[in-house]
Amino acid sequence: MPVSTEAPAKKPAGFSLPKLPFWAQILLGLVLGVLLGWIARSGDVGWLVTTLDKIGSIFVQLLKLAVAPLVFFAILVSITNLRKVNNAARLATRTLLWFMVTSLIAVAIGLAIGLVTNPGAGTGLTAKDGGKPEEAGSWIDFLTGIVPTDVITPFTELNVLQIVFMAAVAGIAALQLGEKAQPILTFSQSVLELLQKALWWVIRLAPLGTLGLIGHAIATYGWNLIGKYATFTADVYIGCALVMFGVYPLLLAGVAKVNPLQFFRGAWPAIQLAFVSRSSVGTMPVTQRVTERLGVPREYASFAVPFGATTKMDGCAAIYPALAAIFIAEIFQVHLGIGDYLLIAFVSVIGSAATAGLTGATVMLTLTLSTLGLPLEGVGLLLAIDPVLDMIRTATNVAGQSVCTLLVAAREGILDRDAYSKAKSHGLEGADAEPQAVAAAA
Repeated sequence: MPVSTEAPAKKPAGFSLPKLPFWAQILLGLVLGVLLGWIARSGDVGWLVTTLDKIGSIFVQLLKLAVAPLVFFAILVSITNLRKVNNAARLATRTLLWFMVTSLIAVAIGLAIGLVTNPGAGTGLTAKDGGKPEEAGSWIDFLTGIVPTDVITPFTELNVLQIVFMAAVAGIAALQLGEKAQPILTFSQSVLELLQKALWWVIRLAPLGTLGLIGHAIATYGWNLIGKYATFTADVYIGCALVMFGVYPLLLAGVAKVNPLQFFRGAWPAIQLAFVSRSSVGTMPVTQRVTERLGVPREYASFAVPFGATTKMDGCAAIYPALAAIFIAEIFQVHLGIGDYLLIAFVSVIGSAATAGLTGATVMLTLTLSTLGLPLEGVGLLLAIDPVLDMIRTATNVAGQSVCTLLVAAREGILDRDAYSKAKSHGLEGADAEPQAVAAAA
């Protein structure tokens, strides 16, 4: 049978839109959200406000849906993975130590900015504008609330701190059992990968979620509210920026001996997703992936990142409560002394687990206020502006979680510096970007 030597006919070139990178999709969602929010508010378009609210709410609900099981299995698996790491106890101790050191630096910056700018002065707000929050934190509640009364309620009520406690107990028990616990560990690893896969689908909706969340915030609050809280808002953003783009790079350059710009190049997908989603736990799969892509061994990253996502909160638990305490004290005309500032630092370093990686930092703020003896009604003054502040706070949280992991890995000599130097910010668009996939270079 003769073989045809004719070249196959070329397919007609068709028009196709260029594929936008993930960061550009989120930026586009941000711009469109601001535009639609402005249209909804200026034109009093009720249906558009409702639509934006539903889009943003559904995105957050989908993230929260995975939080409880994701935290449980991530912590359980991360603890058992420590058996694969040499000097696991030292790694865990140094991770916690760096968490505390960076939190102390962050709260010091927050206090310094607050004392210089006096964010509560000239706002026109009074004590009558405040109101007690629905949930308040106290040291008794914090300490006694760690242990759950049953194994179901923490999952139904999304008490992340209790979930972390149960997961830690289960992980340590599994380590003690050894080979007998292997079937449970295999099952837990499979469930974790399944949850990460499902959560990745939700993460791909982040541009749409951005549009809804930002649009609804603009449509609901407008710019007038931000203007009233201009100094406080600027303080929070400046404080977080100083920590994220000042303190962290100095630590990376001075302690880890790596290029700080390369860190942001590799970690930016997680930072920007945290900014949009306002959830450290929701961002955790991406945080772990970029941390591993920056050269941290998976065995250590799988412990440090979930641990950090539930306890490491420089934005929500250090900078924000320090500034908020000063703001509220000025509104209620309460004098704070040096002892009060030391108490703020203590609460920030020790009590940061109270935020538990969820959106918002109300529990941490009430814990700080109750420790200082400030009126909890002050929390109500900040609830309206909280979504705007929470974006930069969560981005700072996630950046800090990765930075501390890198610092420990570098000091322990387990950081793959070649992988660090090759990490790039793109690579979250395709199948290779799934949380469980790790590339040395994108």
